[in-house]
Amino acid sequence: MESETLEQNQKNEQKISRKPLIDTQAKEELNALLDLLPEAIRQQINKQERDIELLEVVMDLGRRPSARFVDGEVILRDQEITQDEIDFVVNNIGKFDDDNRAGIARTLHRISALRNRRGDIVGLTCRVGRAVYGTSDIISDIIEDGKSLLLLGRPGVGKTTMLREVARILAENKRVVVVDTSNEIGGDGDIPHRAVGRARRMQVPKPAFQHETMIEAVENHNPEVIVIDEIGREAEALASRTINERGVQLVGTAHGNTLDNLLLNPTLSDLVGGIESVTLSDDEARRRGTQKTVLERRAPPTFDIVVEILDRDRVIVHRDVTKAVDGMLYGKPEPVQLRHWDETDELVVELQEVTELPAALSGRRGGRQGVGGSRLVREVRGRPDGQREGTVQPRRKINGSTTAKPHHRPLNIVTIDEENGEPKKPLRIFSYGVDRSRIYRAAGHLGLNVVLVEDVKDADVLVTLKSYYRRRRRLISDAEIYRVPVYILRANSIHQIENFLAEAAGMEVSPPDPFDKALVEANEAIRRVQAGENSVNLRPAHRDIRRHQHDMAREAELISQSFGQEPSRYVRIYGPNA
Repeated sequence: MESETLEQNQKNEQKISRKPLIDTQAKEELNALLDLLPEAIRQQINKQERDIELLEVVMDLGRRPSARFVDGEVILRDQEITQDEIDFVVNNIGKFDDDNRAGIARTLHRISALRNRRGDIVGLTCRVGRAVYGTSDIISDIIEDGKSLLLLGRPGVGKTTMLREVARILAENKRVVVVDTSNEIGGDGDIPHRAVGRARRMQVPKPAFQHETMIEAVENHNPEVIVIDEIGREAEALASRTINERGVQLVGTAHGNTLDNLLLNPTLSDLVGGIESVTLSDDEARRRGTQKTVLERRAPPTFDIVVEILDRDRVIVHRDVTKAVDGMLYGKPEPVQLRHWDETDELVVELQEVTELPAALSGRRGGRQGVGGSRLVREVRGRPDGQREGTVQPRRKINGSTTAKPHHRPLNIVTIDEENGEPKKPLRIFSYGVDRSRIYRAAGHLGLNVVLVEDVKDADVLVTLKSYYRRRRRLISDAEIYRVPVYILRANSIHQIENFLAEAAGMEVSPPDPFDKALVEANEAIRRVQAGENSVNLRPAHRDIRRHQHDMAREAELISQSFGQEPSRYVRIYGPNA
Protein backbone atom coordinates (compact mmCIF):
# COMPACT_ATOMS: atom_id res chain seq x y z
CA MET A 1 0.00 0.00 0.00
CA GLU A 2 2.78 2.37 0.88
CA SER A 3 4.62 1.55 -2.37
CA GLU A 4 1.49 2.34 -4.40
CA THR A 5 1.10 5.67 -2.59
CA LEU A 6 4.76 6.50 -3.19
CA GLU A 7 4.47 5.64 -6.88
CA GLN A 8 1.34 7.81 -7.22
CA ASN A 9 3.10 10.73 -5.54
CA GLN A 10 6.02 10.41 -7.95
CA LYS A 11 3.64 10.51 -10.91
CA ASN A 12 1.94 13.59 -9.50
CA GLU A 13 5.31 15.28 -9.03
CA GLN A 14 6.26 14.51 -12.65
CA LYS A 15 3.02 16.04 -13.92
CA ILE A 16 3.40 19.15 -11.79
CA SER A 17 7.02 19.59 -12.85
CA ARG A 18 5.94 20.00 -16.47
CA LYS A 19 4.19 23.26 -15.59
CA PRO A 20 6.07 26.56 -15.16
CA LEU A 21 7.18 27.05 -11.58
CA ILE A 22 7.60 30.33 -9.68
CA ASP A 23 10.13 30.12 -6.87
CA THR A 24 9.88 31.76 -3.46
CA GLN A 25 12.51 34.36 -4.37
CA ALA A 26 10.11 35.73 -7.01
CA LYS A 27 7.62 36.52 -4.24
CA GLU A 28 10.31 38.37 -2.31
CA GLU A 29 11.27 40.33 -5.42
CA LEU A 30 7.62 41.26 -5.96
CA ASN A 31 7.57 42.85 -2.51
CA ALA A 32 10.57 44.95 -3.55
CA LEU A 33 8.47 46.40 -6.36
CA LEU A 34 5.37 46.92 -4.24
CA ASP A 35 7.44 48.77 -1.61
CA LEU A 36 8.09 51.48 -4.21
CA LEU A 37 4.38 52.22 -4.60
CA PRO A 38 2.32 54.58 -2.43
CA GLU A 39 0.89 52.92 0.66
CA ALA A 40 -2.75 53.27 -0.47
CA ILE A 41 -2.10 51.55 -3.82
CA ARG A 42 0.00 48.81 -2.23
CA GLN A 43 -2.81 47.97 0.20
CA GLN A 44 -5.33 47.71 -2.62
CA ILE A 45 -3.07 45.30 -4.51
CA ASN A 46 -2.61 43.14 -1.41
CA LYS A 47 -6.39 42.98 -0.97
CA GLN A 48 -6.67 41.28 -4.36
CA GLU A 49 -4.60 38.32 -3.05
CA ARG A 50 -3.46 37.53 -6.61
CA ASP A 51 0.26 38.23 -6.39
CA ILE A 52 1.19 35.33 -8.68
CA GLU A 53 -1.16 36.59 -11.44
CA LEU A 54 -0.10 40.25 -11.25
CA LEU A 55 1.46 41.54 -14.48
CA GLU A 56 1.55 45.35 -14.28
CA VAL A 57 0.53 48.32 -12.17
CA VAL A 58 -0.44 51.42 -14.17
CA MET A 59 -0.36 54.93 -12.67
CA ASP A 60 -1.32 57.86 -14.92
CA LEU A 61 -1.72 61.43 -13.68
CA GLY A 62 -5.38 62.37 -13.27
CA ARG A 63 -6.64 58.81 -13.78
CA ARG A 64 -7.59 55.95 -11.54
CA PRO A 65 -4.75 53.46 -10.86
CA SER A 66 -5.18 49.92 -12.19
CA ALA A 67 -3.58 46.51 -11.86
CA ARG A 68 -3.35 44.18 -14.84
CA PHE A 69 -3.68 40.49 -14.14
CA VAL A 70 -3.49 37.47 -16.40
CA ASP A 71 -7.26 37.51 -16.98
CA GLY A 72 -7.87 41.27 -17.18
CA GLU A 73 -7.52 44.70 -15.58
CA VAL A 74 -8.78 45.78 -12.16
CA ILE A 75 -9.34 49.39 -11.00
CA LEU A 76 -7.64 49.75 -7.63
CA ARG A 77 -9.52 52.81 -6.36
CA ASP A 78 -11.83 55.60 -7.50
CA GLN A 79 -9.48 58.40 -6.43
CA GLU A 80 -7.26 59.72 -9.23
CA ILE A 81 -3.46 59.61 -9.19
CA THR A 82 -1.76 62.81 -8.08
CA GLN A 83 1.61 64.22 -9.10
CA ASP A 84 2.91 63.67 -5.56
CA GLU A 85 2.23 59.92 -5.85
CA ILE A 86 4.09 59.72 -9.15
CA ASP A 87 7.00 61.71 -7.70
CA PHE A 88 7.04 59.34 -4.71
CA VAL A 89 7.64 56.34 -6.98
CA VAL A 90 10.18 58.19 -9.16
CA ASN A 91 12.21 59.30 -6.15
CA ASN A 92 12.32 55.72 -4.86
CA ILE A 93 13.49 54.39 -8.21
CA GLY A 94 16.14 56.89 -9.18
CA LYS A 95 17.31 57.74 -12.71
CA PHE A 96 15.57 56.54 -15.88
CA ASP A 97 17.61 55.48 -18.92
CA ASP A 98 17.36 56.97 -22.41
CA ASP A 99 14.56 54.55 -23.26
CA ASN A 100 12.54 55.84 -20.26
CA ARG A 101 12.99 52.59 -18.38
CA ALA A 102 14.33 51.88 -14.91
CA GLY A 103 14.69 48.82 -12.71
CA ILE A 104 15.48 47.50 -9.27
CA ALA A 105 18.90 45.98 -8.65
CA ARG A 106 19.06 42.16 -8.64
CA THR A 107 15.41 41.90 -9.79
CA LEU A 108 13.65 41.52 -13.14
CA HIS A 109 11.08 44.27 -12.67
CA ARG A 110 10.76 47.12 -15.16
CA ILE A 111 9.34 50.59 -14.55
CA SER A 112 8.57 52.61 -17.69
CA ALA A 113 7.79 56.33 -17.70
CA LEU A 114 5.40 58.48 -19.74
CA ARG A 115 6.56 62.09 -20.17
CA ASN A 116 4.89 65.29 -21.29
CA ARG A 117 6.39 67.78 -23.75
CA ARG A 118 8.50 69.39 -21.03
CA GLY A 119 10.00 66.04 -20.09
CA ASP A 120 8.13 65.68 -16.80
CA ILE A 121 6.98 62.19 -15.84
CA VAL A 122 3.17 62.00 -15.85
CA GLY A 123 2.62 58.24 -16.00
CA LEU A 124 4.24 54.98 -14.90
CA THR A 125 3.92 51.36 -15.98
CA CYS A 126 5.36 49.02 -13.36
CA ARG A 127 5.81 45.61 -14.97
CA VAL A 128 6.38 42.62 -12.72
CA GLY A 129 9.36 40.52 -13.79
CA ARG A 130 9.55 36.91 -12.61
CA ALA A 131 11.93 34.04 -13.12
CA VAL A 132 9.41 31.41 -14.23
CA TYR A 133 11.06 28.05 -14.63
CA GLY A 134 9.68 25.51 -17.07
CA THR A 135 8.25 27.92 -19.65
CA SER A 136 10.64 26.60 -22.31
CA ASP A 137 9.78 22.93 -21.73
CA ILE A 138 7.26 23.18 -24.54
CA ILE A 139 10.14 23.69 -27.03
CA SER A 140 12.88 21.76 -25.20
CA ASP A 141 13.69 19.59 -28.25
CA ILE A 142 14.10 22.71 -30.41
CA ILE A 143 16.50 24.28 -27.93
CA GLU A 144 18.74 21.22 -28.11
CA ASP A 145 18.89 21.31 -31.94
CA GLY A 146 21.46 24.11 -31.92
CA LYS A 147 19.66 26.13 -34.60
CA SER A 148 18.94 29.84 -34.50
CA LEU A 149 15.56 30.47 -32.88
CA LEU A 150 13.22 33.49 -33.06
CA LEU A 151 10.33 33.95 -30.62
CA LEU A 152 7.32 35.97 -31.83
CA GLY A 153 4.34 37.23 -29.86
CA ARG A 154 2.35 40.25 -28.79
CA PRO A 155 3.64 42.42 -25.92
CA GLY A 156 3.18 40.77 -22.54
CA VAL A 157 2.65 37.24 -23.84
CA GLY A 158 5.86 35.94 -22.23
CA LYS A 159 8.59 36.21 -24.88
CA THR A 160 11.24 37.59 -22.53
CA THR A 161 10.37 35.05 -19.82
CA MET A 162 10.84 32.16 -22.24
CA LEU A 163 13.99 33.76 -23.69
CA ARG A 164 15.53 34.04 -20.23
CA GLU A 165 14.82 30.37 -19.57
CA VAL A 166 16.34 29.37 -22.94
CA ALA A 167 19.49 31.36 -22.11
CA ARG A 168 19.82 29.57 -18.76
CA ILE A 169 19.44 26.11 -20.31
CA LEU A 170 21.88 26.75 -23.16
CA ALA A 171 24.45 28.23 -20.74
CA GLU A 172 24.74 24.86 -18.99
CA ASN A 173 26.72 23.43 -21.93
CA LYS A 174 27.62 26.38 -24.17
CA ARG A 175 29.24 29.81 -24.00
CA VAL A 176 26.23 32.14 -23.95
CA VAL A 177 26.34 35.95 -24.03
CA VAL A 178 23.14 37.90 -23.41
CA VAL A 179 22.88 41.33 -25.05
CA ASP A 180 20.60 42.97 -22.50
CA THR A 181 19.41 46.33 -23.83
CA SER A 182 16.85 47.22 -21.16
CA ASN A 183 18.07 44.85 -18.42
CA GLU A 184 14.92 42.76 -18.71
CA ILE A 185 16.74 39.46 -19.19
CA GLY A 186 19.40 39.74 -16.50
CA GLY A 187 17.76 42.31 -14.27
CA ASP A 188 18.95 45.74 -13.17
CA GLY A 189 22.35 46.40 -11.61
CA ASP A 190 25.83 45.11 -12.41
CA ILE A 191 25.27 41.55 -11.16
CA PRO A 192 22.99 39.48 -13.42
CA HIS A 193 19.95 37.80 -11.95
CA ARG A 194 20.40 34.12 -11.12
CA ALA A 195 17.62 33.25 -13.59
CA VAL A 196 20.12 33.48 -16.50
CA GLY A 197 22.33 30.81 -14.93
CA ARG A 198 25.92 30.75 -16.19
CA ALA A 199 25.19 33.04 -19.16
CA ARG A 200 27.27 36.21 -19.36
CA ARG A 201 25.48 39.52 -19.72
CA MET A 202 26.49 42.58 -21.78
CA GLN A 203 24.59 45.77 -21.00
CA VAL A 204 23.88 48.30 -23.73
CA PRO A 205 24.71 51.96 -22.94
CA LYS A 206 21.88 53.28 -25.17
CA PRO A 207 19.13 51.44 -27.07
CA ALA A 208 20.36 52.89 -30.37
CA PHE A 209 23.71 51.12 -29.81
CA GLN A 210 22.26 47.62 -29.44
CA HIS A 211 23.51 46.48 -32.87
CA GLU A 212 27.05 47.63 -32.04
CA THR A 213 26.99 45.72 -28.76
CA MET A 214 25.82 42.60 -30.60
CA ILE A 215 28.83 42.73 -32.94
CA GLU A 216 31.15 43.55 -30.05
CA ALA A 217 29.94 40.46 -28.17
CA VAL A 218 30.94 38.23 -31.08
CA GLU A 219 34.30 39.88 -31.70
CA ASN A 220 35.47 40.15 -28.09
CA HIS A 221 33.96 37.33 -26.05
CA ASN A 222 33.98 34.25 -28.34
CA PRO A 223 30.39 33.15 -27.71
CA GLU A 224 28.70 30.05 -29.10
CA VAL A 225 25.24 31.56 -28.56
CA ILE A 226 24.04 35.18 -28.63
CA VAL A 227 20.74 35.97 -26.89
CA ILE A 228 18.94 39.19 -27.92
CA ASP A 229 15.67 40.62 -26.66
CA GLU A 230 13.39 42.86 -28.73
CA ILE A 231 14.99 43.08 -32.17
CA GLY A 232 13.15 46.13 -33.46
CA ARG A 233 15.42 48.19 -35.72
CA GLU A 234 16.83 47.56 -39.17
CA ALA A 235 20.42 47.89 -37.89
CA GLU A 236 19.75 45.13 -35.35
CA ALA A 237 18.31 42.89 -38.06
CA LEU A 238 21.44 43.41 -40.17
CA ALA A 239 23.66 42.75 -37.15
CA SER A 240 21.75 39.52 -36.53
CA ARG A 241 22.47 38.39 -40.09
CA THR A 242 26.17 39.21 -39.65
CA ILE A 243 26.32 37.16 -36.45
CA ASN A 244 24.54 34.23 -38.08
CA GLU A 245 26.96 34.24 -41.02
CA ARG A 246 29.86 34.01 -38.55
CA GLY A 247 28.55 30.67 -37.32
CA VAL A 248 27.14 31.82 -33.98
CA GLN A 249 23.76 30.51 -32.85
CA LEU A 250 21.14 33.23 -32.35
CA VAL A 251 18.18 33.23 -29.99
CA GLY A 252 16.04 36.36 -30.04
CA THR A 253 12.58 37.89 -29.77
CA ALA A 254 10.60 40.30 -31.94
CA HIS A 255 7.16 41.85 -31.75
CA GLY A 256 4.64 40.32 -34.17
CA ASN A 257 1.85 37.79 -33.79
CA THR A 258 2.63 35.55 -36.77
CA LEU A 259 5.32 34.81 -39.32
CA ASP A 260 3.42 36.59 -42.09
CA ASN A 261 3.24 39.71 -39.87
CA LEU A 262 7.02 39.65 -39.74
CA LEU A 263 7.32 39.19 -43.51
CA LEU A 264 5.20 42.28 -44.14
CA ASN A 265 7.25 44.35 -41.69
CA PRO A 266 9.84 46.14 -43.88
CA THR A 267 12.13 46.74 -40.89
CA LEU A 268 12.33 43.16 -39.64
CA SER A 269 11.51 41.01 -42.69
CA ASP A 270 15.24 40.36 -43.23
CA LEU A 271 15.18 38.17 -40.11
CA VAL A 272 13.30 35.54 -42.13
CA GLY A 273 14.92 36.22 -45.50
CA GLY A 274 13.13 39.37 -46.60
CA ILE A 275 10.92 39.74 -49.65
CA GLU A 276 11.34 41.49 -52.96
CA SER A 277 9.11 42.18 -55.94
CA VAL A 278 9.76 40.05 -59.04
CA THR A 279 8.13 40.36 -62.48
CA LEU A 280 7.18 36.99 -64.00
CA SER A 281 6.79 36.09 -67.62
CA ASP A 282 3.24 35.66 -68.84
CA ASP A 283 3.52 31.87 -69.02
CA GLU A 284 4.99 31.62 -65.52
CA ALA A 285 2.31 33.91 -64.06
CA ARG A 286 -0.40 31.78 -65.68
CA ARG A 287 1.23 28.56 -64.50
CA ARG A 288 1.40 29.81 -60.90
CA GLY A 289 -2.03 31.40 -61.02
CA THR A 290 -0.63 34.72 -59.80
CA GLN A 291 -0.35 38.28 -60.98
CA LYS A 292 2.57 39.35 -63.15
CA THR A 293 4.36 40.97 -60.20
CA VAL A 294 4.85 38.67 -57.21
CA LEU A 295 6.91 38.59 -54.03
CA GLU A 296 9.80 36.17 -53.53
CA ARG A 297 12.26 35.54 -50.73
CA ARG A 298 15.33 37.75 -51.10
CA ALA A 299 17.95 35.85 -49.05
CA PRO A 300 18.36 32.86 -46.69
CA PRO A 301 16.61 33.46 -43.35
CA THR A 302 18.70 34.65 -40.40
CA PHE A 303 16.70 32.41 -38.05
CA ASP A 304 16.15 28.73 -38.85
CA ILE A 305 13.12 28.23 -36.59
CA VAL A 306 10.30 30.59 -35.63
CA VAL A 307 8.05 30.02 -32.62
CA GLU A 308 4.79 32.01 -32.39
CA ILE A 309 3.76 32.29 -28.73
CA LEU A 310 -0.05 32.30 -28.60
CA ASP A 311 -0.24 32.29 -24.81
CA ARG A 312 1.66 30.85 -21.87
CA ASP A 313 0.70 27.25 -22.70
CA ARG A 314 0.33 27.25 -26.51
CA VAL A 315 2.82 27.90 -29.31
CA ILE A 316 3.00 27.40 -33.08
CA VAL A 317 6.33 26.14 -34.40
CA HIS A 318 7.74 26.69 -37.91
CA ARG A 319 10.51 24.08 -38.01
CA ASP A 320 11.87 25.20 -41.40
CA VAL A 321 11.57 28.94 -41.97
CA THR A 322 12.89 28.71 -45.53
CA LYS A 323 10.10 26.37 -46.62
CA ALA A 324 7.52 28.25 -44.57
CA VAL A 325 8.31 31.61 -46.19
CA ASP A 326 8.48 30.16 -49.69
CA GLY A 327 5.19 28.39 -49.11
CA MET A 328 3.53 31.64 -48.06
CA LEU A 329 4.83 33.54 -51.06
CA TYR A 330 3.87 30.78 -53.52
CA GLY A 331 0.44 30.29 -51.95
CA LYS A 332 1.10 26.71 -50.84
CA PRO A 333 0.01 25.20 -47.50
CA GLU A 334 2.54 25.76 -44.76
CA PRO A 335 3.05 22.77 -42.42
CA VAL A 336 3.36 23.89 -38.78
CA GLN A 337 3.10 22.37 -35.32
CA LEU A 338 0.64 23.45 -32.63
CA ARG A 339 2.04 22.60 -29.19
CA HIS A 340 0.14 22.86 -25.92
CA TRP A 341 -0.26 21.23 -22.50
CA ASP A 342 -3.31 19.03 -22.00
CA GLU A 343 -5.34 18.42 -18.84
CA THR A 344 -2.85 15.82 -17.62
CA ASP A 345 0.08 18.26 -18.03
CA GLU A 346 1.50 16.31 -20.95
CA LEU A 347 2.86 17.99 -24.07
CA VAL A 348 0.62 17.60 -27.13
CA VAL A 349 2.02 18.23 -30.61
CA GLU A 350 -0.54 18.47 -33.40
CA LEU A 351 0.05 19.02 -37.09
CA GLN A 352 -1.79 21.85 -38.80
CA GLU A 353 -1.48 23.90 -41.93
CA VAL A 354 -2.23 27.41 -43.11
CA THR A 355 -5.17 27.23 -45.48
CA GLU A 356 -5.43 30.96 -46.24
CA LEU A 357 -2.65 33.46 -46.71
CA PRO A 358 -2.69 37.27 -46.91
CA ALA A 359 -3.24 38.40 -50.49
CA ALA A 360 -0.37 40.86 -49.99
CA LEU A 361 1.96 37.85 -49.74
CA SER A 362 0.56 35.26 -52.13
CA GLY A 363 -0.81 37.64 -54.79
CA ARG A 364 -2.98 34.84 -56.17
CA ARG A 365 -5.97 35.43 -58.41
CA GLY A 366 -7.71 32.27 -57.23
CA GLY A 367 -8.03 33.32 -53.60
CA ARG A 368 -11.22 31.34 -53.12
CA GLN A 369 -9.52 27.97 -52.93
CA GLY A 370 -8.01 28.49 -49.53
CA VAL A 371 -5.02 30.58 -50.57
CA GLY A 372 -4.80 34.30 -51.21
CA GLY A 373 -7.42 35.41 -48.67
CA SER A 374 -7.18 38.39 -46.38
CA ARG A 375 -6.80 36.49 -43.12
CA LEU A 376 -4.84 33.63 -41.68
CA VAL A 377 -6.74 30.44 -40.91
CA ARG A 378 -4.88 27.76 -39.01
CA GLU A 379 -6.70 24.46 -38.92
CA VAL A 380 -5.54 21.86 -36.39
CA ARG A 381 -5.25 18.33 -37.66
CA GLY A 382 -4.32 15.34 -35.52
CA ARG A 383 -3.73 11.73 -36.39
CA PRO A 384 -6.84 9.53 -36.57
CA ASP A 385 -5.21 6.89 -34.39
CA GLY A 386 -4.73 9.38 -31.54
CA GLN A 387 -0.94 9.55 -31.72
CA ARG A 388 0.68 12.88 -30.94
CA GLU A 389 2.56 13.32 -34.18
CA GLY A 390 3.40 11.34 -37.27
CA THR A 391 2.92 11.21 -41.00
CA VAL A 392 -0.36 12.97 -41.76
CA GLN A 393 -1.38 13.52 -45.35
CA PRO A 394 -1.62 17.26 -46.05
CA ARG A 395 -5.23 18.28 -46.51
CA ARG A 396 -7.03 21.56 -47.00
CA LYS A 397 -10.43 22.97 -46.17
CA ILE A 398 -12.63 23.97 -49.13
CA ASN A 399 -16.15 25.33 -48.66
CA GLY A 400 -16.33 24.01 -45.12
CA SER A 401 -15.43 20.38 -45.91
CA THR A 402 -12.14 18.55 -45.61
CA THR A 403 -10.85 17.05 -48.85
CA ALA A 404 -7.58 15.89 -50.31
CA LYS A 405 -5.42 18.61 -51.78
CA PRO A 406 -6.81 19.25 -55.30
CA HIS A 407 -4.88 19.43 -58.51
CA HIS A 408 -3.85 23.05 -59.03
CA ARG A 409 -5.62 25.19 -61.60
CA PRO A 410 -5.12 28.92 -61.98
CA LEU A 411 -8.85 29.87 -61.85
CA ASN A 412 -11.43 27.04 -62.11
CA ILE A 413 -14.13 29.36 -60.77
CA VAL A 414 -17.17 27.68 -62.37
CA THR A 415 -18.41 24.42 -60.88
CA ILE A 416 -18.91 21.75 -63.58
CA ASP A 417 -21.71 19.18 -63.39
CA GLU A 418 -20.05 15.76 -63.53
CA GLU A 419 -23.02 14.14 -65.31
CA ASN A 420 -23.31 16.34 -68.39
CA GLY A 421 -20.05 18.30 -68.17
CA GLU A 422 -21.87 21.66 -68.20
CA PRO A 423 -21.54 24.50 -65.68
CA LYS A 424 -24.01 24.41 -62.78
CA LYS A 425 -24.33 28.20 -62.73
CA PRO A 426 -23.48 31.08 -65.11
CA LEU A 427 -20.09 32.75 -64.84
CA ARG A 428 -20.55 36.33 -63.59
CA ILE A 429 -17.95 38.62 -65.17
CA PHE A 430 -17.13 42.27 -64.51
CA SER A 431 -15.51 43.59 -67.67
CA TYR A 432 -13.25 46.63 -67.50
CA GLY A 433 -11.94 47.61 -70.93
CA VAL A 434 -12.67 44.25 -72.59
CA ASP A 435 -15.15 44.22 -75.49
CA ARG A 436 -18.45 42.88 -74.12
CA SER A 437 -19.64 41.55 -77.46
CA ARG A 438 -16.43 39.56 -77.86
CA ILE A 439 -16.89 38.03 -74.41
CA TYR A 440 -20.35 36.79 -75.43
CA ARG A 441 -19.00 35.56 -78.77
CA ALA A 442 -16.12 33.69 -77.12
CA ALA A 443 -18.52 32.19 -74.56
CA GLY A 444 -20.72 31.02 -77.43
CA HIS A 445 -17.76 29.27 -79.06
CA LEU A 446 -17.06 27.40 -75.80
CA GLY A 447 -20.70 26.76 -74.93
CA LEU A 448 -20.49 28.66 -71.65
CA ASN A 449 -23.26 30.64 -69.96
CA VAL A 450 -21.85 34.03 -68.87
CA VAL A 451 -23.44 37.11 -67.34
CA LEU A 452 -21.80 40.55 -67.41
CA VAL A 453 -22.49 42.33 -64.12
CA GLU A 454 -22.36 46.06 -63.39
CA ASP A 455 -20.92 45.88 -59.87
CA VAL A 456 -17.58 44.25 -59.08
CA LYS A 457 -18.84 42.81 -55.76
CA ASP A 458 -21.40 40.71 -57.68
CA ALA A 459 -18.75 39.20 -59.99
CA ASP A 460 -17.03 35.83 -59.91
CA VAL A 461 -14.06 37.32 -61.76
CA LEU A 462 -12.86 40.70 -63.03
CA VAL A 463 -11.30 40.72 -66.50
CA THR A 464 -9.37 43.70 -67.85
CA LEU A 465 -6.58 44.67 -70.22
CA LYS A 466 -3.01 45.31 -69.17
CA SER A 467 -3.22 48.97 -70.15
CA TYR A 468 -6.45 49.45 -68.16
CA TYR A 469 -5.05 47.59 -65.17
CA ARG A 470 -2.41 50.30 -64.71
CA ARG A 471 -4.90 53.17 -64.84
CA ARG A 472 -7.50 52.35 -62.24
CA ARG A 473 -5.90 50.92 -59.12
CA ARG A 474 -9.00 51.68 -57.02
CA LEU A 475 -11.11 49.22 -59.00
CA ILE A 476 -8.49 46.51 -58.56
CA SER A 477 -8.32 47.25 -54.83
CA ASP A 478 -12.11 46.91 -54.58
CA ALA A 479 -11.88 43.53 -56.29
CA GLU A 480 -9.30 42.38 -53.76
CA ILE A 481 -11.50 43.61 -50.88
CA TYR A 482 -14.41 41.52 -52.18
CA ARG A 483 -11.95 38.67 -52.92
CA VAL A 484 -12.79 38.68 -56.62
CA PRO A 485 -10.01 37.17 -58.80
CA VAL A 486 -8.49 39.53 -61.39
CA TYR A 487 -7.54 38.23 -64.84
CA ILE A 488 -5.44 40.46 -67.09
CA LEU A 489 -5.50 40.14 -70.90
CA ARG A 490 -2.72 41.50 -73.06
CA ALA A 491 -5.00 42.08 -76.05
CA ASN A 492 -8.71 42.46 -76.74
CA SER A 493 -8.77 39.39 -79.00
CA ILE A 494 -11.25 36.52 -79.23
CA HIS A 495 -8.48 33.98 -78.72
CA GLN A 496 -7.28 35.58 -75.47
CA ILE A 497 -10.85 35.86 -74.15
CA GLU A 498 -11.49 32.21 -74.99
CA ASN A 499 -8.38 31.19 -73.06
CA PHE A 500 -9.57 33.21 -70.07
CA LEU A 501 -13.06 31.66 -70.13
CA ALA A 502 -11.62 28.17 -70.54
CA GLU A 503 -9.42 28.60 -67.48
CA ALA A 504 -12.33 30.03 -65.49
CA ALA A 505 -14.43 26.96 -66.34
CA GLY A 506 -11.60 24.49 -65.75
CA MET A 507 -11.62 23.47 -69.41
CA GLU A 508 -8.59 22.54 -71.44
CA VAL A 509 -6.86 25.67 -72.69
CA SER A 510 -6.05 25.82 -76.37
CA PRO A 511 -2.45 26.40 -77.50
CA PRO A 512 -1.27 30.01 -77.44
CA ASP A 513 -2.03 32.17 -80.47
CA PRO A 514 0.69 33.87 -82.55
CA PHE A 515 0.29 37.02 -80.44
CA ASP A 516 1.27 35.08 -77.30
CA LYS A 517 4.21 33.46 -79.05
CA ALA A 518 5.50 36.80 -80.30
CA LEU A 519 5.39 38.39 -76.83
CA VAL A 520 7.09 35.37 -75.24
CA GLU A 521 9.79 35.66 -77.90
CA ALA A 522 10.20 39.38 -77.11
CA ASN A 523 10.54 38.59 -73.39
CA GLU A 524 13.27 36.07 -74.17
CA ALA A 525 15.08 38.55 -76.42
CA ILE A 526 15.02 41.20 -73.68
CA ARG A 527 16.47 38.68 -71.25
CA ARG A 528 19.26 37.77 -73.68
CA VAL A 529 20.35 41.36 -74.40
CA GLN A 530 20.26 42.19 -70.69
CA ALA A 531 22.52 39.18 -70.16
CA GLY A 532 25.13 40.62 -72.53
CA GLU A 533 24.17 40.06 -76.19
CA ASN A 534 24.48 43.12 -78.45
CA SER A 535 21.17 42.63 -80.26
CA VAL A 536 18.49 40.02 -80.99
CA ASN A 537 16.27 39.80 -84.08
CA LEU A 538 12.66 38.71 -83.58
CA ARG A 539 10.59 36.72 -86.06
CA PRO A 540 8.55 38.68 -88.64
CA ALA A 541 5.20 39.74 -87.21
CA HIS A 542 2.11 41.83 -87.88
CA ARG A 543 2.43 45.57 -87.19
CA ASP A 544 0.08 45.35 -84.17
CA ILE A 545 2.30 42.69 -82.64
CA ARG A 546 5.44 44.69 -83.48
CA ARG A 547 3.98 47.69 -81.67
CA HIS A 548 3.57 45.60 -78.50
CA GLN A 549 7.14 44.29 -78.89
CA HIS A 550 8.44 47.87 -79.10
CA ASP A 551 6.43 48.76 -75.98
CA MET A 552 8.02 45.84 -74.09
CA ALA A 553 11.50 46.95 -75.09
CA ARG A 554 10.76 50.51 -74.04
CA GLU A 555 9.47 49.32 -70.64
CA ALA A 556 12.76 47.45 -70.21
CA GLU A 557 14.63 50.70 -71.04
CA LEU A 558 16.06 49.19 -74.24
CA ILE A 559 16.19 50.45 -77.84
CA SER A 560 14.34 48.62 -80.64
CA GLN A 561 13.92 49.18 -84.37
CA SER A 562 11.90 47.59 -87.18
CA PHE A 563 13.60 46.34 -90.37
CA GLY A 564 12.52 44.83 -93.69
CA GLN A 565 9.42 45.02 -95.85
CA GLU A 566 5.95 43.62 -95.20
CA PRO A 567 5.11 40.82 -94.64
CA SER A 568 8.71 40.01 -93.55
CA ARG A 569 9.18 43.11 -91.39
CA TYR A 570 10.66 42.28 -87.96
CA VAL A 571 11.89 43.95 -84.75
CA ARG A 572 15.50 44.11 -83.55
CA ILE A 573 16.15 44.74 -79.84
CA TYR A 574 19.52 46.23 -78.86
CA GLY A 575 21.43 45.67 -75.65
CA PRO A 576 22.18 48.50 -73.19
CA ASN A 577 25.76 48.88 -74.47
CA ALA A 578 25.02 48.48 -78.16
